[in-house]
Amino acid sequence: MSSDLTARARIRDAAIELFAERGVEGATIRDIAQQADVSSGLLRHHFGSKEGLRDACDEWALHELTKVSGQFTEFSSLDGFTPRTRLLQSYLIRSILDGSPAGTAMFDRMLEFGESWLATTDLKVEDARAFVAALSVMKMSLFTMSDLMSRALGVDVTQREGWARMLRASLDVFSQPLITEAQALQARAAIDRIAAGEDAS
Repeated sequence: MSSDLTARARIRDAAIELFAERGVEGATIRDIAQQADVSSGLLRHHFGSKEGLRDACDEWALHELTKVSGQFTEFSSLDGFTPRTRLLQSYLIRSILDGSPAGTAMFDRMLEFGESWLATTDLKVEDARAFVAALSVMKMSLFTMSDLMSRALGVDVTQREGWARMLRASLDVFSQPLITEAQALQARAAIDRIAAGEDAS
């Protein structure tokens, strides 16, 4: 993943790959050391513990993805398909789901980017924060549910062909209304009644 071939960097890269694949609990120090072709003792020498290694991976992945952070709020960027960036995305999304500080920080940053983007558009939304949060979570689901997407489409969506097909479908979803304005008004009225403790019917 990295051109930096020091032992520390190999350990970090191996950890990011295994943490993204198995989660922190599922990846052992021995697994990571073996993947990096180093001893467990050398891993502990550099990072102290698995938690120390995770903290270092979180910080590095967050720093690297910040360079291409627009991909979290824009479909127009193609930077997200590089193997390196996709691995970092998978790692940080896994971190978000696991409650990692770096994952939480990245999600907060996604919301900030989204709110800034929304302010430049003509979109009319009732609750900007909720809109951006919902949009971010929906877009993250393309990564977290990639296995289901691959099964449904009959092609691996983590590879170029499947990725392109998935994003074309996503563009269709996001580029046209799925309900009419009248239906939206009716739904909002029903939601308002539910929020007020009334019968929605």
